Amino acid sequence: MTVDVVTSKTDWYIMRGTGLVALVLLSLAVGLGVVGVRHWRSPRWPGFVTGGLHRSVALLAVCFLAVHITTAVLDQWIGLGWVDVLVPFRSSYRPLWVGLGTVAFDIGVAVVATSLLRGHLSRRLWRTVHWGAWLLWPLAVAHSLGAGSDSRSGWGLAVLASCVGLVVAAAIWRFGAAGRRSVGQPVGPGEVPTRVV
Repeated sequence: MTVDVVTSKTDWYIMRGTGLVALVLLSLAVGLGVVGVRHWRSPRWPGFVTGGLHRSVALLAVCFLAVHITTAVLDQWIGLGWVDVLVPFRSSYRPLWVGLGTVAFDIGVAVVATSLLRGHLSRRLWRTVHWGAWLLWPLAVAHSLGAGSDSRSGWGLAVLASCVGLVVAAAIWRFGAAGRRSVGQPVGPGEVPTRVV
């Protein structure tokens, strides 16, 4: 076995693993963001914990995504270039599915950049760009389904289904809770009153 083949296999496994972990972390970050929008808290789980966890998980997702993209570019078999990382639908390998991942990445760059500059931006601008996560996440799921080799296996589909279930459950809870609660009404036993966002 040559060094190139070993390197290629190593890149391939790292790319697959980090892509899947990035999707799981992104799903968790989106779920926490949705829950945090409702300012969910209780005496045992203050609101700042949800916000801090959301930011930390999102940052960790970005780190895994950086490794995923780097190994995809380094992998000889896929033939992805650095321009393909930024410009959608140019890849020779599964152009539609890799292109959806590229669009998700581009949106993610905007979300991360505005989050880092949040103190210098208007709340309206930050919030508008941050809503892009609702588009970013399904594009990342579609990218994983179409470009990922593990999405065809039972365990890969189970991971994807869990990610979708998590975000859907968070969205149902968030929008359901907004409809049921009135301003200043306690959300449950021992919890702090919240405002509808």
